[in-house]
Amino acid sequence: MKVLIGLSGGVDSAVAAYLLKQQGYEVTGCFMRNWDALANNDQLGNPTINNAQCPQEKDYEDALEVARKLGIKLLRIDFVKEYWDNVFSYLISEYKKGRTPNPDIFCNKYIKFGPFLDFAQRNGFDMIAMGHYAKRLDKDGKTYLLKSFDKNKDQTYFLSQISQRQVSSCLFPLGDIDKNEVRRLAHHLDLESVMDKKDSTGICFIGERHFREFLQNYIPAQKGNIIDIESKRIIGHHEGAMYYTIGQRRGLGIGGISGEQALGWFVVNKDVINNIIYVARGQENDYLLSDSCTVTNLNFIADKPIEGKHLSAKFRYRQKDQGITLHYIDDNRLMLNFDQPYKAVTIGQAAVLYDGDVCIGGGLIEHIYKQGRQIDI
Repeated sequence: MKVLIGLSGGVDSAVAAYLLKQQGYEVTGCFMRNWDALANNDQLGNPTINNAQCPQEKDYEDALEVARKLGIKLLRIDFVKEYWDNVFSYLISEYKKGRTPNPDIFCNKYIKFGPFLDFAQRNGFDMIAMGHYAKRLDKDGKTYLLKSFDKNKDQTYFLSQISQRQVSSCLFPLGDIDKNEVRRLAHHLDLESVMDKKDSTGICFIGERHFREFLQNYIPAQKGNIIDIESKRIIGHHEGAMYYTIGQRRGLGIGGISGEQALGWFVVNKDVINNIIYVARGQENDYLLSDSCTVTNLNFIADKPIEGKHLSAKFRYRQKDQGITLHYIDDNRLMLNFDQPYKAVTIGQAAVLYDGDVCIGGGLIEHIYKQGRQIDI
């Protein structure tokens, strides 16, 4: 069986390619180039703008070295336009509306499992593969997406918007091992270019950025007030309400208020129309809590859950599973009632649903509520 694996120049995809070869697949690597800093005006907030070599080209060189060591062919394809049209434009549009999108989820849906899968199938590959920490289970004619063995690295949250066709076309070689074993195998194979390489932590395919400055390339800064939601006092100023997210405590630029330090303040709401940030003191303050939310842009990977089903949900990556009860508003909207009030649930972010280890799918948080009252502006 011919498999095309996304080879990123990182250690995870490198070891995934090795494991596929060990399992008897005919493996070809493929490096995706999806961001052009010059063409996309990626200047402000880019710590690598003056580097002699673009980080993507260094990643490509590392992927080439991995392919050479493993004895596989490496292709290179360009999805810069597709990434801009289907991922990055959406990200900017959501920030302008005051929401907090997750580009990695749409990067998977519209790039890694979209044009990449189409390219593979047009070119005679039977399957694609990724270095994600996730599992697939084939049962009763359907393919289910499951959490990986390494729960600390599990990436099903970012795969919650892929379709049945997409998940059934993909192999996840790292599903049954942990990160320590991945590093050990990379050292055993002497994959020098990636074995000790730091994991990517920036925006999908763009890399690490000073995020507020980076957004100013596309959304002009506009000064506004930071207001204490309890006293209604103006206690500071910001560069643009869209640059901040609910629950944020760093980078607010608030000076000492009656001897208190800025780290004691948390963003609890935003008014993008009037360019106001509302803050409250203490990470356990009641303003950060909500007890339900509506979810739209629904995607169910294999089975649609029944009305009134009790499930668990993640509202942020690495968050512990949170108990919820699901109710349908209509075919594309859900109401999730929380088992108890949860902190910093934020419109625009993903609500990802689980039944045990099975990732059912999810959607995007539309509104948040407390005791039946909508509390997002």
